[in-house]
Amino acid sequence: MIWTPLHAKIHRTIRSRHLFERNQPLLVAVSGGQDSLCLIKLLLDLQSKWGWNLGIAHCDHRWRSDSEANAHHVENLAETWGTSFYLETANEPINSEAAARDWRYQALSAIAKANNYQYIVTGHTASDRAETLLYNLIRGTGADGLQALTWQRPLTTGIMLVRPLLEITRSQTEQFCQEFKLPIWEDSTNQDLQYARNRIRQELTPYLRDNFNRQVESALAQTAELLQAEVEYLEKAAQELRDRALGIRHEEDSLTPLLPLRLNRKVLQKAPLALQRRVMRQVLQQIFTDAVSFEHIEKLTALIIAPNRSQTDPFPGGAIAQVEGDWIYLK
Repeated sequence: MIWTPLHAKIHRTIRSRHLFERNQPLLVAVSGGQDSLCLIKLLLDLQSKWGWNLGIAHCDHRWRSDSEANAHHVENLAETWGTSFYLETANEPINSEAAARDWRYQALSAIAKANNYQYIVTGHTASDRAETLLYNLIRGTGADGLQALTWQRPLTTGIMLVRPLLEITRSQTEQFCQEFKLPIWEDSTNQDLQYARNRIRQELTPYLRDNFNRQVESALAQTAELLQAEVEYLEKAAQELRDRALGIRHEEDSLTPLLPLRLNRKVLQKAPLALQRRVMRQVLQQIFTDAVSFEHIEKLTALIIAPNRSQTDPFPGGAIAQVEGDWIYLK
C-alpha cells in the first residue's frame, strides 16, 4: 500500500477527533463520485491499522437515466474490494435536493439498523462545508446554520453520522483519485445549474477564488469549524439558563416541556440577548412540530422586558405567550 500525506492526515483526524474506535463496523456511503471513492479507498487502506468491518451503501434516487448503471458500478467496486454491499432504490424518482437528502439519510439509517452498523460515514469535504456556509448565509441564518456541516451528529438512536474529510478539499480528493486511478462515476446532475448548490459550486466559489481568496474553500471551512465550537458552548449555556427559567433542578427533568409552562423573566433578564434568543428557540422547538422562525423567537424574546399583561399573537397551533408579573406563560 502507498502511504500518502492524505492517509496520514485522515488517520490523525480520526484518532484526534475520536470519530470512531478500533474494530467498529462502519457503513460507508458511496455514490461513485470522487469524494466518496477517495473516502472508501482511504478507509480500506487504514482498515488493517484500525480493524474496522467496512460495508458500502449506495442510494439510487432514480433521477438520472444512468442511475441503475451507477449502482452496478459501485456494486462491482464493492465486490472487487471484498466489501459487503447494500443498495437502496427509491420507489419513485426524487427530483429535489432537500427531498433527496432526507430520503438518503432515511435509507442509510435503515440499512445501518438492519445490519448492525453504529456509524454511517460520508465523503463530505471542506468544499461541501464552504458551500453549505455560503448557501445558508445567502438564505439567511444564524451561527447554527453557518456551521451546519459538522464532524459527527446522531442520525437516529444508536447511529452516528461521521464526516472524516471535512479538512480535505474537492481538488484534493480529485488528485487522490487520479493518483490511484480510481474509476470515478461522473454525475451529470452536478453540472445542472437549476440547483442552487451547483450554482455556488460552479459559479460563485470560482469567482470568490479568482477575485478574493485562492484558498476560499479552506478559509470558509475553517470559519465553520470555529463556529461549531462556539455554537456548542452557547447551546449548553442556553440549556442551563432555560432550565433555571423553567425551575428545573435536575437534568433528567430537562426533557420536553409541555403546555402550559412558565418562564421566569427575572432569570432571563440577567442574560445576554444571544442566550435569551437561544432559550426561546429551544423552548419553541420542543413544543411545536412546525419549523421555528426568527419572527417566532423575536416576539417571545420581546416579552422578557415587556409590560405586564403583554401577549403575542398565536403561534402555529394556536398557543399564545402572555406576561403575568415576573413570568411568561405559554398556553
